[in-house]
Amino acid sequence: MDRVDRGLLEAVDARTKLAGSNRMEILLFSLGTQEIFGINVFKVREVSRAPFITKAPNMPPGVEGLISLRGNVIPVLALAKVMDIAEPGEPLGSSMMVTEYSKRTLGFLVHEVDRIIRVEWDKVRAPDNVTSSGHHFITAITELQDGKLVSILDVETILASTFGEAVVGHIHPLEGDHEVNLFFVDDSAVARKKIAETLDKLGVKHKHALNGLEAWTRLEGMATHAHQRGVSLREELNLILVDAEMPEMDGYVLTRNIKADARFEGIPVVMHSSLSSEANRAMGKSVGVDAYVAKFDADILAETLRPLLMRAYRD
Repeated sequence: MDRVDRGLLEAVDARTKLAGSNRMEILLFSLGTQEIFGINVFKVREVSRAPFITKAPNMPPGVEGLISLRGNVIPVLALAKVMDIAEPGEPLGSSMMVTEYSKRTLGFLVHEVDRIIRVEWDKVRAPDNVTSSGHHFITAITELQDGKLVSILDVETILASTFGEAVVGHIHPLEGDHEVNLFFVDDSAVARKKIAETLDKLGVKHKHALNGLEAWTRLEGMATHAHQRGVSLREELNLILVDAEMPEMDGYVLTRNIKADARFEGIPVVMHSSLSSEANRAMGKSVGVDAYVAKFDADILAETLRPLLMRAYRD
């Protein structure tokens, strides 16, 4: 890693203090177009010059080959090719970001790494009117001080598009005939689909939101409605499942809001995130989550939720 790139990431540990502040830091990069892209710094382990990549047979489209990184063999993806914005014959990138999410370590080839910026989650919005050809790989949009837009990558969709969606196998439904209700929030369409499949197989009724602010608004509405009818919300809602990174309000602030509101007393909150490091688990614990699950393993998710849900309807 050269001196400039090392400087970009040398203070990542300090960034854990951003948890609960409704802020995140984004590493900006380009893919050879006029667009500016970004990825959460917490997903990036290091940045380097593009290394020699060993071609390998039967690689998925967009996977350029393999590299050895400190004893581990990892695949390297050309992001411009995966997102279908690469021009034929153009170089696929001179820089590489080594990323870690959903228990996978991957190399992302990019044209140029720019800098790290700090943004408020309430200044990050869903990409309602994205027009680029790779729009379905974008989970959110934010704006720089000069008015330029940054497209934040949906890493779950990139992973699913390249290697296939995670398979939700056989999951035993919850025991008993009680109705169990769960509310979940995730800004990734792929993640929402897989969570819903898992909950359906568990036999859990569910509702969802697309970002943290929408989730908090709907949860407050549910709490108000229950109060007006003179019932405890925990009789109607057995568990809340939250993502960590979300536009407008992140999962840490959402969890803190829930835990600070007496109307949600007794309702467990589980954080489900592609940010699987111990630092992120510690951040979740610091705001009061009852459990932390790394994406995406349907069996582990189901077995984490099962005892919490069964305890909820037995209480």
